[in-house]
Amino acid sequence: MGEKKVSIVDVAKAAGVSTATVSRVVNRLGGYSEKTEKRVQETIKACGFRPNVNAIGLRTKKSRSVGVIVPDITNEFFAKIVRALDVFFSQYNYSVLICNSNDDPILEEQRVQDMLDKNIDGLIYVSGMENISTLLEKGGIPTVFIDRLPHNAEWSVQSDNYQGGYLAGKELCEQGCEKPLLIYDRELPSSIQERKRGFLAALSEFGRSCEGDCLVPCFAGYQETKEMVSKLLDERGCYFDGVFATNDIMALGTMHSVIKAGYSIPEQVKLVGFDNVSISQICRLPMTTIAQNTDQLALAAGETLLKLIRKEDIEKKACIVPVHLEARGTTRTMNPF
Repeated sequence: MGEKKVSIVDVAKAAGVSTATVSRVVNRLGGYSEKTEKRVQETIKACGFRPNVNAIGLRTKKSRSVGVIVPDITNEFFAKIVRALDVFFSQYNYSVLICNSNDDPILEEQRVQDMLDKNIDGLIYVSGMENISTLLEKGGIPTVFIDRLPHNAEWSVQSDNYQGGYLAGKELCEQGCEKPLLIYDRELPSSIQERKRGFLAALSEFGRSCEGDCLVPCFAGYQETKEMVSKLLDERGCYFDGVFATNDIMALGTMHSVIKAGYSIPEQVKLVGFDNVSISQICRLPMTTIAQNTDQLALAAGETLLKLIRKEDIEKKACIVPVHLEARGTTRTMNPF
């Protein structure tokens, strides 16, 4: 016969505290001293105690799991957020269930239903929809929207996309661009709308404009952007001297098309991306980009959702996370040493 499984009662006896205190320490609910927490944690480790999640779920009617829906798990920006959320919720003994919506409204609705069927305690959601799914409204599941913001979202965490767009426009203008181009995700989620708005505001301050053939909607992928920019260059030549692409992958496609057409970056065309994913730093010409703090986005979303699940007070329904410009070789001539 195997060894008897260590119970919460065993831990409480060994640590000299109540089972309620052990439960509070395990779930990080507070109400105990630092000394007590340390003693309980050391006892848990020494005993090899693991909470029975199924038993807890039956008793509390909670699954001890949260859902995360993202458009594309292969996108580094979303992958970093998911990883940080997993680290955050593991501290509180929550499992994280991840679904990919592929930016498909029908599939996205199905993913919401899948999450509800799994009886999750809460949901963190990067949505491509303009309005919240009626499934969520009927289900009553605590939900925090991250990065993109449907019209009727109550709880949200976003980067300061307006400021990011503004910084991109300001960088291009300060580096001497007279006719900048904006290449943006044609789906126009709320985050992209704000980046566009901030960019145009910066240009206006510098007496520049971006309209007509300088506003270029495109599918938000590398190949699609590369082909679009190549087509523009073939048909019209390089009629622009700067580009703001609303994500780094689009910026990379732009970079490769411009260089392939025989134009130099940053001497003839300056370029700014958005996200600060790894490729922006390690590509042949390190890319100027707007950096988002994925860890801070995930932490803010995780903390908000946890408070909603626990029915605790929350100061702000909308959290805006600061961004900053990473100036590199696509807008400035960098010292190779």
